[in-house]
Amino acid sequence: MENLVLAFAIIGVLGVGAQWIAWRLNLPAIVLMAAAGVMAGPVFGVLSPPDTPPGTPPMEALFGEFYRPMIAVAVAVILFEGGLTLNFAEIRGLTRGVRRLVFPGVPIAWGLGAIAAYVIAGLSWQTALLFGGIMVVTGPTVIIPLLRQSKLNQRPATLLKWEGIINDPLGALLAVLVFEFLVFSDHAGSPTQIIASIFLAALLAGVLGYMIGRFAALCFRHGWIPEYLKPPVLLVSVLVCFELANLLQHEAGLLAVTAMGVTMANSRIASINELRLFKENIAVLLVSGVFIILTANLTFETMSQLDWPAFWYLVAMLFVVRPLTVFISTIGAGLPWTERLLVGWIAPRGIVAVAVSSFFAVSLLEAGYPDASKLIPLAFAMVFATVTLHGFSISPLAKALDLAIKERPGVLIAGASPWSIGLAAKLMEMEIPVMVADASWRRLKPARLANVPTYYGEILSEVTEHHVDLNRFGYVLAVSGNEAHNALVSTDLAPEFGRAAIFQINARGKGEDRRALSYTLQGKTFLHSGAQLEEMLQRHYAGWTYQRTKLSDEYTPERYLEERGENHEIILVVRKGALLFASQEKPVKMEIGDTVLAYLPKPAEPKSGAASDQPEAAKSDIEPI
Repeated sequence: MENLVLAFAIIGVLGVGAQWIAWRLNLPAIVLMAAAGVMAGPVFGVLSPPDTPPGTPPMEALFGEFYRPMIAVAVAVILFEGGLTLNFAEIRGLTRGVRRLVFPGVPIAWGLGAIAAYVIAGLSWQTALLFGGIMVVTGPTVIIPLLRQSKLNQRPATLLKWEGIINDPLGALLAVLVFEFLVFSDHAGSPTQIIASIFLAALLAGVLGYMIGRFAALCFRHGWIPEYLKPPVLLVSVLVCFELANLLQHEAGLLAVTAMGVTMANSRIASINELRLFKENIAVLLVSGVFIILTANLTFETMSQLDWPAFWYLVAMLFVVRPLTVFISTIGAGLPWTERLLVGWIAPRGIVAVAVSSFFAVSLLEAGYPDASKLIPLAFAMVFATVTLHGFSISPLAKALDLAIKERPGVLIAGASPWSIGLAAKLMEMEIPVMVADASWRRLKPARLANVPTYYGEILSEVTEHHVDLNRFGYVLAVSGNEAHNALVSTDLAPEFGRAAIFQINARGKGEDRRALSYTLQGKTFLHSGAQLEEMLQRHYAGWTYQRTKLSDEYTPERYLEERGENHEIILVVRKGALLFASQEKPVKMEIGDTVLAYLPKPAEPKSGAASDQPEAAKSDIEPI
C-alpha cells in the first residue's frame, strides 16, 4: 500500500471497529485489536507497501521517518493521561495494602522482573533492567473491565484498581530512568558523574513539566482560555512540553509530560473532569490506532524470537515474580491469605506496556543493544498471556476463594430528589444496597441526613470509575430532573449493566411526539404508569408512602390488586433475591412468594373508635418516608 490516507483509514476502522466489537461481545478490546493488527500486517500484508523487502517491518516501510515520531507522541499522551489520574488527595486515603503494593511492591517487582529477564529470557542486564521497569505496569484500561466482570468484593477490587492506576506511570518512569542511565553510561565518566547527570536531567524534565502544568492550570482557572479552546490548548501544551524536554535531554520528554499531568491533576482546576474526558477520548483514538500499527509492524522473524526461554520467562513472571512480589510487599498489611493469593495472580498488562516497550526497543537498538529486538515480542506475549489467563480465571478464582460479592445486586440511583431519596431509604430498610449519585451537594443533603450512601460528582465522569464500586450494583435508576442527562446515563452505562437493568423516569415527549427523545437513547421507562418526575414529587408532598407486602397463599396477588384499586404505583417486586422493577415496556406480574414494594396515597384518618380491617400482611410496614 502506498496511499497513506487509505492506510490511516484502514487503521482507524480496524482499531475503532475492534473496540466496538469488544464492547458488543464483552471481550477484552486489546486482544481483538492485536488480532486485527496481526491479520492486517504479517498475515495478509494489507498495510505493507508492495516493495517492502523481506523481514522489514511493514509499518516502518510504510511511514518511513514518521513511524517513530508517531509512536513517541502516542506514548507521551498515554503517560500524560496516567499522570492526570494521580490526585494526591485521593491517594492519601488509600488502604495500607495499596500503599504496600506501590512501595515496596514496585521496587520488588522491578528487581525480580529484571532478574527473570536476565537469567531466563537471556536479555543483557541493561535491557533486562529497562524491561523489568516496564513490566511493573498493570494499567486501569485492562484491570477495571476485569473487575466489573468478576464482581469482586470491595477490598480486593480496590487493591487491584488503585495499583493499576498508580503503577501505570511509575513503570514507564522506571524505564525512562534506566534508559537515561544507559545513555549516560555510554559516555566517559565516573559512576558519580553518571548518577549526577541522570538526576540533573530528571530534575530539569520534572521542573519543565511542572512549570508548563502550573501555567496551563493558571490560564484555565483565571479564564484566560475559553472553554472550547481548553482541550486543544491542553493537547498542544503536552506536545510542547514533550519536545522541549527532549531538546534539553534525549528522551526526557516522557518524564516531563508525566510530571505535567500530575501537576494539573493536583491544581484544583474546576474543569478538570471535562479535560479528563477529552483526554480519555483522544487516548482511546490514539491507543486504537497505535496498537494496530504496532501489531501490524510485527514480522514472522520478530515473532520467531518467542522461543522456549521466552515461554519460561512468561511462566516465571506469572507464577513466581508476581505472587512473590505481592506476598513480600503485603507482609503485615492485615490482608487475609485469600486476598493475597488473588491479587498475586491477577496482573494483566495492557496498552502502556506494549507502547512503551516498542518505543524503547527502537531507541535501544539505535544505541547499540541488539537484544532490544526481543522486547516487542516479549511485551506482546506478556499482554496476550495475562489478559487471556487472568480474564478467564478471575471469576472462578474469586468464587472459589469466597471473594465474590454474594449479596443481592444493589441499585444505583442517578439523580437526587425528595422522592428518589425516600425510595433509597426504603430500599436500605429492605436490605438492598443502594447509592444516590448527584452532581449537586445541596440536593444530596437530605440523603446524607438520612444516612443514605451518596456519591457527589458526575456519574458519567471517568473519575467515577476510580471512586464508585460499580460491581456492587446490578440496576440503575436514572431519575434526575434533566431528561437528556437521564438518557445519557442510560446510554453510557448500558454496556456495563445491560439495557434490561437500566430504568429511566419518563421523558416529557410521549408516543410519536417529534420533540421526544429517541427511544434508542433511553433506558426502560420506569413505573407502569410512566409517571414523570414532577408527578412523583407531587405525590411525595401529598403524603404518599411506601409499603412492602409479602404475598402468600392466604394473601394472593389478586387480593392485593383488588384491595389497592387503581390508585397505587408498583415500584418493584423481589422474587428469589432478584429485583424486578416496574416498567411500561414489561409490566411486572406478581406471583405468590413475591415481596412487593408499592407507592400508595396517604391513608385516610380512621374515624374515632373505628378498627382497621386492612390485612395484617399488607399493613406491616406502612410509614411515611
